[in-house]
Amino acid sequence: MTAEALPADLRRAIVQLARTPRLLVACDYDGTLAPIVEDPEQARPLPESVGALRSLAGLHETTSAVISGRALRDLAMLSRLPGEVHLVGSHGSEFDVGFVHALDANAKSLLRRIEAELETIVDGHEGVHLEVKPASVAVHVRRAAPETGVMVLDRVRSGPCTWDGVQVTEGKAVVELAVVQTDKGHALDVLRHQVGATAAVFLGDDVTDEKAFARLTGPDVGIRVGAGESLAQYTVEDTTDVATVLAFLLEERRNWLHGDQAVPIERLTMLANERSVALVTPDAKVNWLCHPEPDSAAIFADLLGGPAAGHFSIKPEHGSLPLGQRYLPGTMIVETRWSRLLVTDYLEHDLAQHRTDLVRRISGSTNAVITFAPRPEFGQVPVRLLREREGLRVVGTSEPMVLRAPGVDWEITSDGVQETARAVVRPREGAPVLLELRCGTDDLSEHPISETERRERAGTYWSDWAQTLKLPPVQTDLVSRSALTLKGLVHAPSGSIMAAATTSLPEELGGIRNWDYRYCWLRDGALTAQALVSVGSYAEAEAFLGWIHGVLATLPGPERLHPLYTLHGTMLGAEAVIDTLPGYAGSRPVRVGNLANQQVQLDVFGPVVDLVVSLANARGTLTDADWKMVQAMAEAVARRWHEPDHGIWEERHAPRHHVYSKVMCWVTIDRAIKLGKQFGRALEPSWEPLRDTIANDVLKNGWSDEVQSFTTAYDGDDLDAASLFVGLTGLIDPTDERFQSTVTAIEAELRSGCTVYRYRRDDGLPGDEGGFHLCAAWMIESYLLTGRRTEAEELFAQMVDAAGPTGLLPEEYDPVAERSLGNHPQAYSHLGLIRCAQLLSQ
Repeated sequence: MTAEALPADLRRAIVQLARTPRLLVACDYDGTLAPIVEDPEQARPLPESVGALRSLAGLHETTSAVISGRALRDLAMLSRLPGEVHLVGSHGSEFDVGFVHALDANAKSLLRRIEAELETIVDGHEGVHLEVKPASVAVHVRRAAPETGVMVLDRVRSGPCTWDGVQVTEGKAVVELAVVQTDKGHALDVLRHQVGATAAVFLGDDVTDEKAFARLTGPDVGIRVGAGESLAQYTVEDTTDVATVLAFLLEERRNWLHGDQAVPIERLTMLANERSVALVTPDAKVNWLCHPEPDSAAIFADLLGGPAAGHFSIKPEHGSLPLGQRYLPGTMIVETRWSRLLVTDYLEHDLAQHRTDLVRRISGSTNAVITFAPRPEFGQVPVRLLREREGLRVVGTSEPMVLRAPGVDWEITSDGVQETARAVVRPREGAPVLLELRCGTDDLSEHPISETERRERAGTYWSDWAQTLKLPPVQTDLVSRSALTLKGLVHAPSGSIMAAATTSLPEELGGIRNWDYRYCWLRDGALTAQALVSVGSYAEAEAFLGWIHGVLATLPGPERLHPLYTLHGTMLGAEAVIDTLPGYAGSRPVRVGNLANQQVQLDVFGPVVDLVVSLANARGTLTDADWKMVQAMAEAVARRWHEPDHGIWEERHAPRHHVYSKVMCWVTIDRAIKLGKQFGRALEPSWEPLRDTIANDVLKNGWSDEVQSFTTAYDGDDLDAASLFVGLTGLIDPTDERFQSTVTAIEAELRSGCTVYRYRRDDGLPGDEGGFHLCAAWMIESYLLTGRRTEAEELFAQMVDAAGPTGLLPEEYDPVAERSLGNHPQAYSHLGLIRCAQLLSQ
């Protein structure tokens, strides 16, 4: 039987249940997993049910269990269920993790007395037998003549059932007498507590199962097998239906978790228009788009929650793998190509600030299937789709949203909560199918400008800019793509720059190191703007410094700068977890917001001043406003450089005196002095002595004779790739033996093949992470500064190889699993690649 044969309301309940963060699947054995048979010793479970229970137990945050009245030993031998499925016997008095009730002397005595009395009652009655368990005795009359069964059970009920301390459980043709308080409802509660289930489903057919149904609340689902009154919300006919229910639940749960189907991170391609970003999979599925801002809630979050979290897909009707995907050269327009189908995607330019418009153009000579499944607010807002002559209207969102698709005939389906539109179209020669998703408006009318002209305008915006860049001869095309990616992370309305386009892409598959990078860090933004200045584009740096001026204007003093802000320069709200999303490849939790907002990171001033220096040198002038900013940064350092902080890596434990943070404080003062002298500005008399004081402090307290290296912080001998900045910034000469020794020590401790880890210390979080592309870039620069060009070239070649097919890099790389990790695309990775290509070209 297929899932479609199940009642519609039950299917809807299973779909919702499958999306709970931690699921408990529990069921009875006889009459549920196994059909009722004449000989109870021949009751075998249906193989389909066993397979589904086992597969469910193998999923993330999913527990399977069988709760039976049979003794645990007999249940295990008869069911032959795999070890992944928990077994609970004797109506909950026996758990496979150990007998939870230790019987005292009185209970043991009572159990012996019950057994002796029952043996007397059943003696000589054919078809009646006793089942003796560790804490109970069951009287079975199923195989006895009806009148015999009634007589025996009446004697049991009027006799030992009335004794003090006896717990009675009635079932079909069975009465069980226990010396411990137990029932299937209690067993369900114990299991729920043990696994922290946020919802449970229980299936059963017997009167003893009603105690389990009685414990179900809220999102829980109860399913009665067979006819009869029941506390369960839903009913199915027989054990075959049970197998169908379990298989359907498995499919929905697996699709929701979708770990096996997760697209490799580096193969995701970014669309951008300097206000919005979206991600497209290699087979033309838009699986990430937020609105109204890139740091707002997602409309399509398939990336973090599978199809149920929203997507916008186009593929050939008769499926085949795409032949390839590419950016149109020098643009952010993406083409996905099959043999007879071409999908072209881009985000529109020149729109009002509250608008996000995604254009999808389908051309070719074969049928294409379109699936439109918007799920606003990360899928937490139910939506309806209304068909209109010019397309679809999305109803139920706080922001208006329409999909203009003239001539497309949509079929709309519902899973009971959300609606999805599907259509089959066939583009004709010279007449492509156009889909225009318009967020922030309810206007479905024809655009006054033709799609061809808008596509050309979008392409020209990027290609005209790319042609102005000064690119190195090493990896020219990849550097150009990296520069375009950095510009795509710019938020033009505010001038801020995103650290990455996504949230919660994991640093370890299945792990909890999942962070939200859709905000503007002062450090990341300054380094990104500096990289763009280095290739000849200054406007982004001008706008970013303007954004910082705006942030500073809201503070009592520059030393109160936070490490990061929203794209519009406001404080972040509290970090939150979206428990309804399973995360990329089952990596939970999915986080929104970032607690690093509350940290002290004293290194942030250095990159800002370094950016001012780069911009002033590039344009040949230093503005009064920028000099005032440099003075503010220097003032902040003067007040706070001696404090401990949380460091560049934002570790969530007690602050330390980080070497990198001290070095960046030194950079702030050093660059301020040099900039002032270069452009004839008056210097604070205290700056030069302060510069020397900080440098001496680092050299004295940051160096370890034990490990022959500059360390992470003053209080230990652990190493950190960021400590390479002692030489990279010029605090000590790169020819200094201490720097050369530091490079060697960090290489030995933190480099693993083609990547470099940040550190190896315990940072207070469980799990591991990949190596950082940015750290590899630092190592490449350090190799060059210490005369090791061959090693630099080899490591750079490996870094290049890690880029995806369209030239994008996420944050990290796992050299063991040989796959990318972390948020994507990551500004750090691309600015590091640009820097290395420039240095290798010199």
